[in-house]
Amino acid sequence: MTTSARTRLAPEARRLQLLDLGARLFATHSVEEISIDLLAEEAGVSRGLLYHYFGSKQDFREAVIRHAVEDLVAQTAPPATGEPIERLVVSLGVYVDYVLANLTCYRSLVRAAAGGTGEMQALYEEGRAALTDRIFREDSQGEVITDTPQSRLIVRGWAAMTEELVLAWADEPSGMTRDELVGVLALSLPALVDLV
Repeated sequence: MTTSARTRLAPEARRLQLLDLGARLFATHSVEEISIDLLAEEAGVSRGLLYHYFGSKQDFREAVIRHAVEDLVAQTAPPATGEPIERLVVSLGVYVDYVLANLTCYRSLVRAAAGGTGEMQALYEEGRAALTDRIFREDSQGEVITDTPQSRLIVRGWAAMTEELVLAWADEPSGMTRDELVGVLALSLPALVDLV
């Protein structure tokens, strides 16, 4: 009989490993479906170890959602160079791909933010703010969108529209291709801002 040796990891490395596994599980499970038991089984660790790192089931879920939101923000960062609209197209393309790859989790996060705990709502809002605020930081010359209270309001509404369109398209993609969707989303932002 062969037994596999357990690898001893530094506490922060183990915690990150558990968060990564939790995020992978969230790709195919809703927030409500993920439990300490499921993660312990998948990770091959004891429930006690998970409680040591996360305290409670709710703390674990919130930590995994925070990790997933940070991952989404990092992955969708626009390229450092190029025309502003081209950079937005790249960022939106990655966003669409991320939502598709993590559809169950993403839908669950949106639902949890709409009717969940204050912490889940705060995590969702932090993620949305990080995604929208960088539109103004990344386009610091104001070539596409000048940072004003009106444009911030429009960008916030555009972000909600983008989320809804991507989720609706994920359900029924026959209306347009992925690239057409990304193009519509990218070109709609400056068009909406130009209306005010």
